[in-house]
Amino acid sequence: MKILLIEDDFNIISFLKRGLIEDGHFVQTSQDGEEGEYLACINVYDLIILDWMLPKKDGIEVLKSLRKKDIFTLIIMLTAKSEIDDKVLGLDNGADDYLAKPFSYKELIARAQALYRRSLSQGKNEIIIDDLVIDLNQKSVKINEKNISLTLKESQLLLFLIKHKNTMVSKGMIEEQLWNNEEFINSNVIQVTIYNLRKKIGKELIKSFRGLGYKIEI
Repeated sequence: MKILLIEDDFNIISFLKRGLIEDGHFVQTSQDGEEGEYLACINVYDLIILDWMLPKKDGIEVLKSLRKKDIFTLIIMLTAKSEIDDKVLGLDNGADDYLAKPFSYKELIARAQALYRRSLSQGKNEIIIDDLVIDLNQKSVKINEKNISLTLKESQLLLFLIKHKNTMVSKGMIEEQLWNNEEFINSNVIQVTIYNLRKKIGKELIKSFRGLGYKIEI
């Protein structure tokens, strides 16, 4: 997942960022509400982890503003507030989940992955496209009931294309999502990843549009 962490506590940022990166996620951070909202508006994320108490603009204000702008990225709110009314306030204003501090990293990542799975599969544990079956819990891929082995990048790319099904996905969007523009990548690595993925799941599923990008049509 590509994750935006909006949190003003440096220790929490360091702790979460390290864990998320080790688990294979890409993370951008902001330490105030105004900058965090700006990043959420100009970039595409799979998840926003949003602290309630922030400088410049608090989390609830950021949440309300993003939803008014029709930005429906998954949002988990972090807060020291544990009262029921506060939880209700966050959820009523568009938060997808709520976690009170202190919290465990394991619980946060489990909630994040559960939300992400539901966003991909409309609440089901499987994504089925013709003969292709992706089990989101078991992280397995099958074609005609035969297991297919995908690399991490191939799996991430497949899920990214499925999430944006019926929409043209450019090379730049793939590079930002899978490599986060933080490391040099060979100019043809995306084409190679697409080529290898097509060999494994079939050429027909991922459509290529020269000079424009790629698309899964469902």
